[in-house]
Amino acid sequence: MTDLAALPAWDALTAHAATLRGVHLRTLFAEDPDRFARLSFAFGPLLADYSKNRITAETLGLLSELAAARNVESARAAMFAGQRINRTENRAVLHTALRNRDASSVQPLDGTDVMPEVRAVRDRLKAFSEKVRAGAWTGATGAPIRHVVNIGIGGSHLGPMAVAAALEDYRRADISLDFVSNPDRAQIDDVLKRLDPAATLFIIASKTFTTVETMANAHLAKDWIVARLGAGAVPKHFAAISTNVDAAVTFGLSPDAVFPMWDWVGGRYSVWSAIGLPLIIGCGYEVFDQLLAGAEAMDRHFETAPLEQNLPAILALIGVWNIDHLGMAATAILPYDHRLRLFPAHVQQMDMESNGKNVTMDGAAVGAGTGPIVFGGGGSDSQHSFFQSLHQGPRIVPCDFIIAARGRGANDKSRDLLMANALAQTEALMKGRTAAEVTGAAADLVPHKVFTGNRPTTTLLIDEVSAYTTGMLIALYEHKVFVQGVIWGINSFDQWGVELGKELAKSLEPAVSGGPHMEKALETRDSSTAGLVAVYLKAKETP
Repeated sequence: MTDLAALPAWDALTAHAATLRGVHLRTLFAEDPDRFARLSFAFGPLLADYSKNRITAETLGLLSELAAARNVESARAAMFAGQRINRTENRAVLHTALRNRDASSVQPLDGTDVMPEVRAVRDRLKAFSEKVRAGAWTGATGAPIRHVVNIGIGGSHLGPMAVAAALEDYRRADISLDFVSNPDRAQIDDVLKRLDPAATLFIIASKTFTTVETMANAHLAKDWIVARLGAGAVPKHFAAISTNVDAAVTFGLSPDAVFPMWDWVGGRYSVWSAIGLPLIIGCGYEVFDQLLAGAEAMDRHFETAPLEQNLPAILALIGVWNIDHLGMAATAILPYDHRLRLFPAHVQQMDMESNGKNVTMDGAAVGAGTGPIVFGGGGSDSQHSFFQSLHQGPRIVPCDFIIAARGRGANDKSRDLLMANALAQTEALMKGRTAAEVTGAAADLVPHKVFTGNRPTTTLLIDEVSAYTTGMLIALYEHKVFVQGVIWGINSFDQWGVELGKELAKSLEPAVSGGPHMEKALETRDSSTAGLVAVYLKAKETP
């Protein structure tokens, strides 16, 4: 693979950045009254305004040349064709097949069409969820299920939890949804103490049925059910998403309540699969199908549109421009809708786990900045916490503002207030305020009231937070992350960086438990780790 920095397209962008670095966004807007029309893109119920980024038509042209030099279109085709683009794990990447709703086939390199099995699992999910919702699947005492607790971690936790919050208006009022991931048992204890065991269904989401944190919580849940309803109650109160059916059955589950996963679906891309079971039970299969439909619409757009008219590609390339050529190493995700409050956490994992890499597919150093530091939160609350730094801090952070034009059943003044605040923030970040514009302040206060502005934002405006638009938004970010990975030459679909900590934790467990092998577990540790273990063990002994 050609070194990124050696590409003529990369050099051209570097030179172009030097000409734009001192140009203020105020100037760009003043020179082009039609800037918004030229630098915004409408697709269905979604409008993306990227005019408040420090870009011009020339910037976008040069970025398109970079995409061509990095063969983004052929990489895109390879993903949709089911080729094993996850080379470090020799796997296809087919989360898009999970939301393929037409009659077409998807055949990976081995020639097997994955769609018949995908459709069969969808049918099973629909049938199982309808039984639960109708009261045909009951607990051991015959009580209908009224509480669903998802036990997972990572993508099998953040994805469905974020979507559940987004789709709260579609949820049945008499079925609660909870999500447990933390091995600190305080989390699951807080959930269990307000549930009726006779009406509770646990969903264990673990592809291998061996994930340490997930299985620790699964056993706590099982103990809770057994203590209250008896061992024979377990099959009626547990379902699982896993490839390891035998382990699930050994745990006590009915095979009818075990739904498969595939190795071509990464956890952070899995909400479209059986991992979505808690959403299906809570909201109904028809709502889940609309989630798939929104994602599928974005897939078709991404797959077929030329890159210069391709929303995920445009946003991805602007991100590369901000990170690598303007030196902005972070991104803030700021939804101005309460239903999307958990969306930043999902995007954070999707982006940072995918593109937080420092070597290319070939194992060479990347030679450029890769995935940004992603953070965020609900826009209104964030205005009163970290926005101070966004406006006047020394580090410029590009921001994505996500706004819904209307709320479901809440088209009142509160929506106007949200919109006014969001748009005002993007304007303030763009314009700033000069010393000459500060009025009514003592001279010594003027520097404190000056804002440099020239800080990039992208605004994503949807008509409302629905299952369809939620699917569109998630797929948009998935494809944006993919395109950026292709530009940087990295594998966006492995996550070896999480493995070392897991391995060391396993070897440390005998030490922190104070067992007979404690000394052996500590003999090769550094003094800090060994010292902290000693303090922990002493604290455990304190009444």
